[in-house]
Amino acid sequence: QVQLVESGGGLVQAGGSLKLSCAASGRTFSSYAMGWFRQAPGKEREFVAAISWSGGGTYYADSVRGRFTISRDNAKNTVYLQMNSLKPEDTAVYSCAATSNAYARYAKTDEYDYWGQGTQVTVSS
Repeated sequence: QVQLVESGGGLVQAGGSLKLSCAASGRTFSSYAMGWFRQAPGKEREFVAAISWSGGGTYYADSVRGRFTISRDNAKNTVYLQMNSLKPEDTAVYSCAATSNAYARYAKTDEYDYWGQGTQVTVSS
């Protein structure tokens, strides 16, 4: 069992930055690939970024590539999402997720075993 808790969301002006954190419980965090997803009001949950268990592989949605950076610290059981050059369309609830499947299709929500509750990110224009 893995429990995930996100933090770092908030209100920021367009062009600003935020760094989200996702803290995981359990001693096997390093064996999970991690993903970030977001869901805006009235829209489906969408993939944002993912990182392999070792951190050697990172993957991004086209909409955030070049602006967001995913990273992890396995010693701290934490995955991060650095978000720069934020836009109003980035406004959403951001959730982290964990998958034990080394061959997971990282952009697919049903590939993930565990989910956090989410943290709100609001970008004002």
